[in-house]
Amino acid sequence: MFGYTTLMGYRGKVSERAEARRLRGLGWTMPDIARELGVSRSSVSLWTRDVPLQRGPRRRLRPRQPNALERRKAAEIAELLEQGRARIGALSERDLLIAGAALYAGEGSKTGHAVGFANTDPRMVALFCAWLRHFFAIDERRLRARLYLHEGLDLEAATAFWSTVTGIPLQQFRAAYRAKADPTRRLRKHENGCISVTYSCSRTHRGVTGLVQALLVSSFLPG
Repeated sequence: MFGYTTLMGYRGKVSERAEARRLRGLGWTMPDIARELGVSRSSVSLWTRDVPLQRGPRRRLRPRQPNALERRKAAEIAELLEQGRARIGALSERDLLIAGAALYAGEGSKTGHAVGFANTDPRMVALFCAWLRHFFAIDERRLRARLYLHEGLDLEAATAFWSTVTGIPLQQFRAAYRAKADPTRRLRKHENGCISVTYSCSRTHRGVTGLVQALLVSSFLPG
C-alpha cells in the first residue's frame, strides 16, 4: 500500500532530484552528484538519464572532501613513508655502493662499452650520477646527456632542469630527440622528458658490470 511514509519519502527527494538534474546538465559525473547530494548512484542515474549534458569544464558547488576509505589510505601511506625512512636511515658507503649497483642492474645499459642510464625520475638520475662520481674516477668532460622530449614541451627549460640535476654542463648535451605528441597520453606527466646519461669508458663500464654481476650472484638470492 502506498502510505503516508512512502509519500513523504518521495516528496523528500524532489529537491535532490532537481539539483541532480541541474548538476548533470553542467557536466558533473553521476558519482560526483551522488556524493554531493548524499544519495545513491542508481537514484542519480534514474533522475538524470534524459538530461542533455553541457559541454565544457564541470564545476562543483564545493570541493569534495575525501571519504573514509581515502582518508585511511592517505594515513597508511604517510605512516609507511615514515617507517621506510626510519628503516633506511643514513646510507653508509657500502649501502650507497649496493644501491647504485641495484639501480644500474634495473635501469642501466647492458650493451656496448659505455655506462648508460636513462630515466624520467630526477631522484633516480641524481642518485646514479652521485654513485658514478663517488665510486669511479670520472673525467667530467666525457659525460654526455641527451633528452627524449615530446614536441610541444619546452626544450630549453627541460635541458636546464636536467643540467642542474646531473651537474652536466649544457654544452655537453647532445641534440634532443623530439617525439611526436601522443594525444592519448598526458604530456604534463613528464614535462621534462626522459634523460639519458652516458659515460664512454670501457674500464668504467667493466667495473660497473662487475658490481652488478656480484650483486646478482649474491648469497641472498636463490640458486
